[in-house]
Amino acid sequence: MKDYRVLLFYKYVAIPDAEAFAAEHLQYCKDLGIKGRILIASEGINGTLSGTVEQTERYMADMHSHPLFEDLFFKVDDSDGHAFKKLFVRHKKELVTLRYDQKLDPNTDGGGRLSPVEFQQYLQRDDVIVLDGRSGYEYDLGHFRNAIRPDLDSFREFPGWLRDNMEQHKDKTILTYCTGGIRCEMLTAVMRKEGFEDVYQLDGGIVTYGKDPVTQGRLFDGSCYVFDERISVPINHTDENVVVGTCYHCGQPSENYINCADDTCHRQHLCCDACQAEYEGYCSEECRQHDSASPAAAR
Repeated sequence: MKDYRVLLFYKYVAIPDAEAFAAEHLQYCKDLGIKGRILIASEGINGTLSGTVEQTERYMADMHSHPLFEDLFFKVDDSDGHAFKKLFVRHKKELVTLRYDQKLDPNTDGGGRLSPVEFQQYLQRDDVIVLDGRSGYEYDLGHFRNAIRPDLDSFREFPGWLRDNMEQHKDKTILTYCTGGIRCEMLTAVMRKEGFEDVYQLDGGIVTYGKDPVTQGRLFDGSCYVFDERISVPINHTDENVVVGTCYHCGQPSENYINCADDTCHRQHLCCDACQAEYEGYCSEECRQHDSASPAAAR
């Protein structure tokens, strides 16, 4: 058993005086010694954190003792150490930035929930559309087979993207998925508001799917992008998994995400070991030249 754990969790629930709760929760997390990123809004909580087994057990127990979070579901991963360098606990207007022009309650407006086993069964049907509810760079590292790749960089682009790209599928059965489930709670709510009727979400997201003893992550290819120091986690635990990520430079298979060495660019891109060495961590020759011409490089 490893000494550390990573927790992933969220819940849409009304939190009175969410800003004050966020300040209190920040101090609690500091006292406990955990690290991670926790967002708190009047509509609920969304977080991922790391700590020792003892710290994470204490965090889960304390949260479950709170009347608002007594049924909060935690996805738990063993870890060799902290998956985060710092602690951020912040108050936000929205847990998932959407800025939609209609009020949504994912607890009542969202699509139907499918367990991992049910989702896998639906995936094997010929009459369904599978939509990735994440950003394009997450899809590029790993995704469910035959899923549609959304060509967008942020979640708030989804309403416009749906209108431009999915109108012809309004009469179809549509499956959605994301990392832990929270984005698809909101995405399916938006889709129903936009006139998509037969919409479903993978309950618990990709992470839960990969841990299910029946599905074993089958039909998901590549790895799942995560927003911590690990960068990615394996999902498909069968011998059917294939690498789907390709190097930004040469197109060879790669699951190694790096940021461009030019701090004014910092483009996150997949890069094989050979190209990382050849291009010295830059995404382009322009970035390499820009960096070499900077005042900092001249000193």
